[in-house]
Amino acid sequence: MSETAADRGTGTGQLSTEVLRALPKISLHDHLDGALRPQTVVDLAPGAGVELPTTDPVELGAWFLAQSTTGSLVDYLRSFDITTAVLHTAENLERVAREYVLDLAADGVVHGEVRWAPELVATGDLDLDTAVEAVQAGLRAGAEEVRAAGGSTTVTQLLCAMRQGTRSVEVAELALRHRDRGVVGFDVAGPEAGFPPSAHREAFELLAAHHLPVTVHAGEADDLASIDSALLDGRALRLGHGVRLALDVTDSPRGPVLGPTATWVRDRGTALETSPTSNLHTGAVAAWGTSMAEHPFDLLRRAGLAVTVNTDNRLMSATTLTDDLAALVTAFGYGLAELEAFQVTAARALFAPLPEREALVARVREGFAAARDGR
Repeated sequence: MSETAADRGTGTGQLSTEVLRALPKISLHDHLDGALRPQTVVDLAPGAGVELPTTDPVELGAWFLAQSTTGSLVDYLRSFDITTAVLHTAENLERVAREYVLDLAADGVVHGEVRWAPELVATGDLDLDTAVEAVQAGLRAGAEEVRAAGGSTTVTQLLCAMRQGTRSVEVAELALRHRDRGVVGFDVAGPEAGFPPSAHREAFELLAAHHLPVTVHAGEADDLASIDSALLDGRALRLGHGVRLALDVTDSPRGPVLGPTATWVRDRGTALETSPTSNLHTGAVAAWGTSMAEHPFDLLRRAGLAVTVNTDNRLMSATTLTDDLAALVTAFGYGLAELEAFQVTAARALFAPLPEREALVARVREGFAAARDGR
């Protein structure tokens, strides 16, 4: 019997990194200002007047990781002070967006939605619309470069309003102005506890009136009330992280038992934009443990919830989508069938027209079939 790609593991029954990287992947939850290359931060810092803890890119990457693994979301977010500080020009935004697409392509991602907060970088001479246009130019240039090299990776934008701020209506209006020029949705991000989605109801109502889809960070650093507010006040079609929905799921010998919020989310197929490595780093899943094997990801999967796998912030957590999938394979013994299901779920949850989503589902299935056949 010939060996298939699924058999070519590490010697412990796991899928190899090479196989995982080659699989076609969909990225739903990834922050642009959390995905800069360390070398790019080093390059841009002098012109932005930013003093770095080190100018060695390897050491800087390690510094970001150390700052982001305290188990506190608030501490985790502080490292963004550096990355947003180097993004205050259209030129820098375009460069980072272009590199972002190239990095996704190198990791086997065929389509991604990248989110970022224009209000954090559009200061001084840079206005909000110019910032969005610069990011779109970079995403377009990156996609063209990937295409010229024989690949195909596309990326669209989600615009984030900061939940602790007061500009959510302004950012919602910005998203609507650019909805036909690369922007496909809206999000609220930032410190979750104490800043409920209900505080931004006016923005959510505006977006609903114009049929622009919304995802909301919820269930990462706050509990079920935050998730309920995201669903009811925010009209969220997806949940950013959503891992604390596991508080409403009880494991039992007969299988997971779901409470009312979890049942609502399951029955409507609302996708969870789970980011396993980041969830450990921010303490989002501290109630369950500190290791990947203790992450409630598998409980949520077995409960029938629409789980997806994402990186959140590749710089801060020193991860890639391949790395996160590998960590789940090691922790829970997943094979190609489970990994394919995660990618199909993500493709179907994209903020994109149905024909585009169906085409991406087909691309995912074709890629996984090739992996099974060893092609």
